[in-house]
Amino acid sequence: MTLTDTHLNTVSRADRYPTRTAEPLAPFARTEPTVWGGLTGPIDPATLAAHDSRGYSRYDGLLSTAEVAAFRAELDRLATDEAVRADERTIVERESAEVRSIFEVHRSSELIAELVRDPRVLDRARQVLGSEVYVHQSRVNYMPGFKGKGFYWHSDFETWHAEDGMPLPRAVSMSIALTDNHPFNGGLMVMPGSQRTFVPCVGETPADHYKASLTEQEIGVPSQRAISLLAAEHGIDQFTGPAGSALLFDSNLMHGSGNNITPLPRSNIFVVFNSVENALVDPYAAAAPRPGFIAARTVEPLVR
Repeated sequence: MTLTDTHLNTVSRADRYPTRTAEPLAPFARTEPTVWGGLTGPIDPATLAAHDSRGYSRYDGLLSTAEVAAFRAELDRLATDEAVRADERTIVERESAEVRSIFEVHRSSELIAELVRDPRVLDRARQVLGSEVYVHQSRVNYMPGFKGKGFYWHSDFETWHAEDGMPLPRAVSMSIALTDNHPFNGGLMVMPGSQRTFVPCVGETPADHYKASLTEQEIGVPSQRAISLLAAEHGIDQFTGPAGSALLFDSNLMHGSGNNITPLPRSNIFVVFNSVENALVDPYAAAAPRPGFIAARTVEPLVR
Protein backbone atom coordinates (compact mmCIF):
# COMPACT_ATOMS: atom_id res chain seq x y z
CA MET A 1 0.00 0.00 0.00
CA THR A 2 1.26 3.44 -0.94
CA LEU A 3 -0.58 6.64 -0.08
CA THR A 4 0.23 9.57 -2.32
CA ASP A 5 -0.04 13.29 -1.61
CA THR A 6 -3.35 13.30 -3.49
CA HIS A 7 -4.80 10.97 -0.87
CA LEU A 8 -3.23 12.89 1.98
CA ASN A 9 -4.91 16.11 0.89
CA THR A 10 -8.30 14.51 1.54
CA VAL A 11 -7.52 14.22 5.26
CA SER A 12 -9.41 16.65 7.47
CA ARG A 13 -7.63 19.92 8.14
CA ALA A 14 -9.27 20.43 11.53
CA ASP A 15 -6.45 21.56 13.81
CA ARG A 16 -6.80 19.95 17.23
CA TYR A 17 -3.37 21.15 18.33
CA PRO A 18 -2.95 24.86 17.56
CA THR A 19 0.59 26.16 18.04
CA ARG A 20 3.10 28.76 16.78
CA THR A 21 0.55 31.45 17.65
CA ALA A 22 1.03 35.21 18.05
CA GLU A 23 -0.21 35.13 21.66
CA PRO A 24 0.40 32.42 24.26
CA LEU A 25 -2.12 29.60 24.58
CA ALA A 26 -2.48 27.57 27.76
CA PRO A 27 -1.34 23.92 27.71
CA PHE A 28 -4.21 21.45 27.39
CA ALA A 29 -4.84 17.72 27.68
CA ARG A 30 -4.58 15.54 24.62
CA THR A 31 -7.52 13.25 23.89
CA GLU A 32 -5.73 10.44 22.04
CA PRO A 33 -4.27 7.47 23.93
CA THR A 34 -0.59 6.81 24.44
CA VAL A 35 -1.02 3.08 23.79
CA TRP A 36 -3.58 2.55 21.05
CA GLY A 37 -3.90 -1.24 21.43
CA GLY A 38 -5.28 -3.83 19.06
CA LEU A 39 -2.04 -5.56 18.07
CA THR A 40 0.08 -8.01 19.98
CA GLY A 41 3.83 -7.72 20.26
CA PRO A 42 6.92 -8.34 22.38
CA ILE A 43 6.08 -5.80 25.12
CA ASP A 44 4.72 -7.55 28.21
CA PRO A 45 1.51 -6.22 29.86
CA ALA A 46 3.26 -4.62 32.84
CA THR A 47 5.76 -2.76 30.65
CA LEU A 48 3.00 -1.69 28.28
CA ALA A 49 0.94 -0.32 31.19
CA ALA A 50 3.97 1.59 32.46
CA HIS A 51 4.57 2.96 28.95
CA ASP A 52 0.97 4.13 28.82
CA SER A 53 1.42 5.97 32.11
CA ARG A 54 4.89 7.41 31.67
CA GLY A 55 5.02 7.85 27.90
CA TYR A 56 8.16 5.78 27.52
CA SER A 57 9.68 2.36 28.15
CA ARG A 58 13.30 1.23 28.13
CA TYR A 59 14.81 -2.05 26.96
CA ASP A 60 18.23 -3.10 28.20
CA GLY A 61 20.24 -5.32 25.90
CA LEU A 62 18.09 -4.73 22.83
CA LEU A 63 21.28 -5.10 20.77
CA SER A 64 24.05 -7.57 21.53
CA THR A 65 27.65 -6.53 22.07
CA ALA A 66 28.53 -7.75 18.57
CA GLU A 67 25.64 -5.81 17.03
CA VAL A 68 26.66 -2.64 18.86
CA ALA A 69 30.19 -3.00 17.47
CA ALA A 70 28.86 -3.46 13.94
CA PHE A 71 26.62 -0.39 14.14
CA ARG A 72 29.37 1.74 15.66
CA ALA A 73 31.63 0.79 12.77
CA GLU A 74 28.82 1.77 10.40
CA LEU A 75 28.45 5.17 12.07
CA ASP A 76 32.19 5.72 11.81
CA ARG A 77 32.06 4.84 8.13
CA LEU A 78 29.19 7.25 7.47
CA ALA A 79 30.79 10.13 9.39
CA THR A 80 34.06 9.85 7.46
CA ASP A 81 32.52 9.39 4.01
CA GLU A 82 33.03 12.67 2.14
CA ALA A 83 30.01 12.06 -0.10
CA VAL A 84 27.81 11.54 2.95
CA ARG A 85 29.24 14.62 4.64
CA ALA A 86 28.47 16.75 1.57
CA ASP A 87 24.89 15.45 1.34
CA GLU A 88 22.09 17.78 2.45
CA ARG A 89 20.86 15.05 4.77
CA THR A 90 23.96 15.47 6.92
CA ILE A 91 23.86 18.14 9.64
CA VAL A 92 27.09 19.52 11.09
CA GLU A 93 27.68 21.49 14.29
CA ARG A 94 27.74 25.26 13.75
CA GLU A 95 30.96 25.86 15.66
CA SER A 96 33.00 22.68 15.35
CA ALA A 97 31.81 21.57 11.86
CA GLU A 98 31.65 18.01 13.19
CA VAL A 99 28.85 15.74 12.02
CA ARG A 100 25.84 16.08 14.34
CA SER A 101 23.19 13.99 12.56
CA ILE A 102 22.66 12.06 9.33
CA PHE A 103 19.01 11.88 8.28
CA GLU A 104 17.13 9.26 6.27
CA VAL A 105 19.90 6.90 7.25
CA HIS A 106 17.78 3.82 6.65
CA ARG A 107 17.95 4.75 2.96
CA SER A 108 21.73 5.08 2.87
CA SER A 109 22.73 2.20 5.15
CA GLU A 110 21.66 -1.38 4.46
CA LEU A 111 22.53 -2.32 8.03
CA ILE A 112 20.16 0.29 9.48
CA ALA A 113 17.51 -0.56 6.88
CA GLU A 114 17.52 -4.07 8.34
CA LEU A 115 17.33 -2.71 11.88
CA VAL A 116 14.12 -0.69 11.36
CA ARG A 117 12.42 -3.91 10.17
CA ASP A 118 13.83 -6.02 12.98
CA PRO A 119 10.94 -7.47 15.08
CA ARG A 120 12.65 -6.21 18.25
CA VAL A 121 12.17 -2.67 16.93
CA LEU A 122 9.29 -2.74 14.47
CA ASP A 123 6.92 -4.92 16.48
CA ARG A 124 7.20 -2.74 19.57
CA ALA A 125 6.21 0.32 17.53
CA ARG A 126 3.28 -1.55 15.97
CA GLN A 127 2.11 -2.77 19.37
CA VAL A 128 2.07 0.71 20.92
CA LEU A 129 0.48 2.44 17.92
CA GLY A 130 -2.04 -0.32 17.23
CA SER A 131 -1.51 -0.31 13.46
CA GLU A 132 0.96 -0.84 10.68
CA VAL A 133 3.67 1.80 10.71
CA TYR A 134 6.14 3.52 8.42
CA VAL A 135 9.35 5.47 9.02
CA HIS A 136 8.51 9.12 9.47
CA GLN A 137 12.15 9.96 10.13
CA SER A 138 15.42 8.16 10.76
CA ARG A 139 18.81 9.49 11.73
CA VAL A 140 22.02 8.74 13.53
CA ASN A 141 23.13 11.24 16.16
CA TYR A 142 26.69 11.97 17.19
CA MET A 143 27.54 13.82 20.40
CA PRO A 144 31.32 14.08 20.62
CA GLY A 145 33.18 14.49 23.87
CA PHE A 146 33.95 17.97 25.19
CA LYS A 147 31.86 19.88 22.64
CA GLY A 148 28.68 17.93 21.90
CA LYS A 149 25.64 20.20 21.89
CA GLY A 150 22.35 19.22 23.49
CA PHE A 151 18.76 20.07 22.63
CA TYR A 152 16.48 22.35 24.66
CA TRP A 153 13.21 21.01 26.10
CA HIS A 154 10.62 20.30 23.41
CA SER A 155 7.88 17.99 22.20
CA ASP A 156 8.66 16.36 18.86
CA PHE A 157 4.97 16.25 18.00
CA GLU A 158 4.71 20.04 18.28
CA THR A 159 7.30 20.36 15.51
CA TRP A 160 5.95 17.49 13.42
CA HIS A 161 2.44 18.92 13.65
CA ALA A 162 3.42 22.52 12.93
CA GLU A 163 6.07 22.00 10.26
CA ASP A 164 5.29 18.57 8.77
CA GLY A 165 1.50 18.31 9.06
CA MET A 166 1.28 15.28 11.35
CA PRO A 167 -2.39 15.38 12.42
CA LEU A 168 -2.28 13.50 15.74
CA PRO A 169 0.35 12.28 18.24
CA ARG A 170 0.16 8.71 16.98
CA ALA A 171 3.89 8.25 16.53
CA VAL A 172 6.71 6.82 18.64
CA SER A 173 10.47 7.20 18.58
CA MET A 174 13.08 4.61 19.41
CA SER A 175 16.52 5.77 20.47
CA ILE A 176 19.11 2.96 20.48
CA ALA A 177 22.31 3.73 22.36
CA LEU A 178 25.57 2.75 20.67
CA THR A 179 27.69 4.14 23.50
CA ASP A 180 27.21 4.01 27.25
CA ASN A 181 24.76 6.67 28.46
CA HIS A 182 25.86 8.20 31.75
CA PRO A 183 24.09 10.90 33.78
CA PHE A 184 26.96 13.24 32.91
CA ASN A 185 27.55 12.90 29.14
CA GLY A 186 24.45 14.55 27.72
CA GLY A 187 21.93 11.73 28.11
CA LEU A 188 18.30 12.26 27.16
CA MET A 189 16.06 13.69 29.89
CA VAL A 190 12.29 13.08 29.87
CA MET A 191 9.30 14.19 31.93
CA PRO A 192 7.27 11.02 32.64
CA GLY A 193 3.56 11.51 31.97
CA SER A 194 4.03 14.80 30.13
CA GLN A 195 2.90 13.19 26.86
CA ARG A 196 -0.69 13.71 28.08
CA THR A 197 -0.35 17.51 27.88
CA PHE A 198 0.13 19.47 24.68
CA VAL A 199 2.09 22.70 25.11
CA PRO A 200 1.44 25.28 22.36
CA CYS A 201 4.39 27.46 21.44
CA VAL A 202 4.58 31.13 20.49
CA GLY A 203 6.09 32.55 17.32
CA GLU A 204 5.65 32.27 13.58
CA THR A 205 7.65 29.56 11.82
CA PRO A 206 10.36 31.17 9.64
CA ALA A 207 10.90 30.00 6.08
CA ASP A 208 13.27 27.02 5.87
CA HIS A 209 13.29 26.88 9.65
CA TYR A 210 14.67 23.34 9.62
CA LYS A 211 18.09 24.55 8.45
CA ALA A 212 18.62 26.31 11.79
CA SER A 213 16.44 24.20 14.09
CA LEU A 214 18.33 20.97 13.41
CA THR A 215 21.41 22.43 15.08
CA GLU A 216 19.73 24.71 17.62
CA GLN A 217 15.97 25.11 17.97
CA GLU A 218 14.59 28.47 19.06
CA ILE A 219 11.07 28.47 17.55
CA GLY A 220 8.76 25.68 18.70
CA VAL A 221 10.12 25.46 22.23
CA PRO A 222 7.87 25.82 25.29
CA SER A 223 8.09 28.74 27.68
CA GLN A 224 10.14 28.46 30.86
CA ARG A 225 6.90 28.70 32.84
CA ALA A 226 5.37 25.74 30.96
CA ILE A 227 8.52 23.67 31.47
CA SER A 228 8.61 24.55 35.17
CA LEU A 229 4.97 23.54 35.67
CA LEU A 230 5.46 20.22 33.84
CA ALA A 231 8.61 19.46 35.81
CA ALA A 232 6.85 20.25 39.09
CA GLU A 233 3.99 17.90 38.18
CA HIS A 234 5.90 15.05 36.54
CA GLY A 235 9.54 15.25 37.61
CA ILE A 236 12.48 14.46 35.34
CA ASP A 237 13.97 11.06 34.47
CA GLN A 238 17.07 10.35 32.43
CA PHE A 239 17.85 7.61 29.93
CA THR A 240 21.07 6.01 31.14
CA GLY A 241 22.51 2.56 30.59
CA PRO A 242 25.00 0.54 28.59
CA ALA A 243 25.39 0.52 24.83
CA GLY A 244 22.70 -1.62 23.23
CA SER A 245 19.92 -0.22 25.45
CA ALA A 246 16.90 1.40 23.83
CA LEU A 247 14.25 3.93 24.77
CA LEU A 248 10.82 3.91 23.12
CA PHE A 249 8.91 7.13 23.74
CA ASP A 250 5.76 8.98 22.75
CA SER A 251 5.93 11.75 20.17
CA ASN A 252 4.48 14.29 22.61
CA LEU A 253 6.74 13.46 25.56
CA MET A 254 8.61 16.53 26.79
CA HIS A 255 12.33 15.85 26.56
CA GLY A 256 15.72 17.47 26.10
CA SER A 257 19.43 16.94 26.60
CA GLY A 258 22.34 18.91 27.97
CA ASN A 259 25.73 19.58 26.41
CA ASN A 260 28.41 16.92 26.68
CA ILE A 261 31.53 18.44 28.22
CA THR A 262 32.96 15.08 29.30
CA PRO A 263 35.59 13.16 27.29
CA LEU A 264 33.01 10.43 26.68
CA PRO A 265 31.22 10.65 23.31
CA ARG A 266 27.62 9.59 22.90
CA SER A 267 25.95 8.28 19.76
CA ASN A 268 22.65 6.64 18.92
CA ILE A 269 20.35 5.46 16.16
CA PHE A 270 17.01 7.28 16.21
CA VAL A 271 13.94 6.02 14.33
CA VAL A 272 10.46 7.59 14.32
CA PHE A 273 7.54 5.33 13.47
CA ASN A 274 4.22 6.89 12.48
CA SER A 275 0.92 5.08 12.11
CA VAL A 276 -0.22 4.55 8.53
CA GLU A 277 -3.54 5.98 9.74
CA ASN A 278 -1.84 9.26 10.70
CA ALA A 279 -0.30 10.25 7.36
CA LEU A 280 0.97 13.79 6.93
CA VAL A 281 -1.11 16.60 5.45
CA ASP A 282 -0.09 20.18 4.76
CA PRO A 283 1.80 21.81 7.67
CA TYR A 284 -0.44 23.37 10.30
CA ALA A 285 1.90 26.27 11.13
CA ALA A 286 4.45 26.62 8.34
CA ALA A 287 4.32 27.93 4.79
CA ALA A 288 5.78 24.76 3.27
CA PRO A 289 6.58 21.24 4.46
CA ARG A 290 10.10 20.25 5.42
CA PRO A 291 12.08 18.04 3.01
CA GLY A 292 11.13 14.40 2.70
CA PHE A 293 14.39 13.22 4.23
CA ILE A 294 13.25 14.85 7.50
CA ALA A 295 9.56 13.99 7.25
CA ALA A 296 8.50 11.25 4.84
CA ARG A 297 5.41 12.18 2.89
CA THR A 298 4.87 8.83 1.21
CA VAL A 299 3.46 6.12 3.43
CA GLU A 300 5.12 2.77 2.89
CA PRO A 301 4.16 0.29 5.63
CA LEU A 302 7.18 -1.59 6.88
CA VAL A 303 7.24 -5.33 6.25
CA ARG A 304 9.73 -7.86 7.48
